[in-house]
Amino acid sequence: MHRVNRKGLLAMVAVSCEARGSDAAQSNVCQSAVNRSWIAKTFHWIVAGVFAPPQTGARDAHSVPPDRKRVRELTRSPKRTASPVGLVVAIGVLDAAIAQTKPAGPVSSDQVRRGEYLARAADCISCHTANGGAPYAGGLRLDTPFGYMLTPNITPDPDTGIGGWSADDFYRALHDGVNKRGADMYPAMPYDFYTRVTRGDIDAIFAYLRTVKSVRNAVDVNHLDFPFDMRMSMIGWRELYFMKGTYTPDPAKTASWNRGAYLVEGLGHCSACHSPRNLLGGFEKDKDFTGAGVDGWFALNLTSDLTTGLGAWTVNDIATYLKTGAGKTTPLGPMAEVVRNSLRYLTDTDLKAMAEYLKSIPADSSVLTDRNGPDPTRAQGAALYFDHCSGCHQANGRGISGVFPQLAGNGVVLASDPANIFKVVLGGIPALGKYTAMPSFASQLDDQQIADIANYIRTSWGNTAAPDATASMAAKLRKP
Repeated sequence: MHRVNRKGLLAMVAVSCEARGSDAAQSNVCQSAVNRSWIAKTFHWIVAGVFAPPQTGARDAHSVPPDRKRVRELTRSPKRTASPVGLVVAIGVLDAAIAQTKPAGPVSSDQVRRGEYLARAADCISCHTANGGAPYAGGLRLDTPFGYMLTPNITPDPDTGIGGWSADDFYRALHDGVNKRGADMYPAMPYDFYTRVTRGDIDAIFAYLRTVKSVRNAVDVNHLDFPFDMRMSMIGWRELYFMKGTYTPDPAKTASWNRGAYLVEGLGHCSACHSPRNLLGGFEKDKDFTGAGVDGWFALNLTSDLTTGLGAWTVNDIATYLKTGAGKTTPLGPMAEVVRNSLRYLTDTDLKAMAEYLKSIPADSSVLTDRNGPDPTRAQGAALYFDHCSGCHQANGRGISGVFPQLAGNGVVLASDPANIFKVVLGGIPALGKYTAMPSFASQLDDQQIADIANYIRTSWGNTAAPDATASMAAKLRKP
């Protein structure tokens, strides 16, 4: 037996990688795979006993356990021995694992149609289309606490899009979160949800994207601040938060519930917006679907909480809302875009399946604490409401069915964060279906007046949200 150190092992593997000289991309993938494993090992030693273990809970309760378990077991031992024969075998296995990907073959029209439907369910177009840009050509700005990114071009252009990708490349990106160059992807692309999608469905989406109009549009994706602009920083994030594995149906649940779970937890990636994140960008433990801030808006609580969530909604109520935007509240901001670009295209069967799954998510008692106390600005808020709002939403907050949404019992009004109220009053909202557009009141009301109105409607007509809206919140969201 011979002791082999890291330097020696990497040198031997490098020979195998360089043997792929005829395909530089594959050689890079090979080297990247090796380097990631050793960086992960170092990171594992650093964070052991410092950070909490990877989060678990409702979001990954149905995922296949990550196949990295064995890797973690191996990296826990700082000293290992190996024979030359063993190394040769290991390198051979590595060769097989990263073998040359086959070019994309012909696809059927049925697969393309199915892929288009699945791409709608995943809402690919919303993120991969810039404002005023060509569909799927990328360039949309995504702001993060660590800087911003521009979404990539996923049209079949061979130079600036994914025209040079194979089905294997595409599957690896969505399932493993590793791009064609072998680099770890940022979770702004929700591969931590798409990993649950089956290979067949991912192949169908790829088949569809190969048929969309090819657009030449080079996008410089990474505009994150240092050190987050270094993709190596994703090694740590993946160790802590990424749980790879295709969705496994729960045999104790109905077929409809499992279909809903697959759509909500996978393609729909609903929790990406509706669950709060910590400072490292991972999901806060035990707070799945309890609501979170997104681009200044607040994605509502989707648990069965009776006040701020979906507890008072029926399955049909939820399915109708997802399909049309009509119901006990109004889709705003990013959610309105999801209804417009994605959900309204899904079948009634799939929407009811999603509703069935959402109705099963338990409420989080933490959102029931600190209910409203006395509101010293209630009188001012009432006067402002009657002057500016009651003409449409009515004095009793009931609105006019199908024309002006009701505010009594409205999820937007009851949300733990009043940001959506500020966004609507300041910016207005466009018409949606039969609902009339709402104008902006930014020039008519100052920040304190908007806060007073927000607190009034949050505590009137049986609404029990906290009167915690402040002028500083409105000032932060007011456009310059």
